[in-house]
Amino acid sequence: MIFTIAQLERNADDDGVVVCHWRVSKTDGDYSASSYGTCGFTPDPTSDDFVPFEDLTEALVIEWVKDSLDVQAIEAGLTAQIEDQKAPKVVAGVPWA
Repeated sequence: MIFTIAQLERNADDDGVVVCHWRVSKTDGDYSASSYGTCGFTPDPTSDDFVPFEDLTEALVIEWVKDSLDVQAIEAGLTAQIEDQKAPKVVAGVPWA
């Protein structure tokens, strides 16, 4: 699975991140699946572990995201999407085509 950060929303007064928009994708050969979501944060600029906006890295924010999500459930969902692509349970079409 590959996580990426699509966008961050931050407080104008203290640059604390309040919302993170993330994407995750998984590939298995020719098949792929992805998911998009958001997480909310409550920044505390007085905390020792507060990181100023300009010092953030994508890797650090991905850690925050993973800590706030059920990563195993997300991976299971992506795996299920890929399995459905490999062996669809529902197919579409018309018989006269």
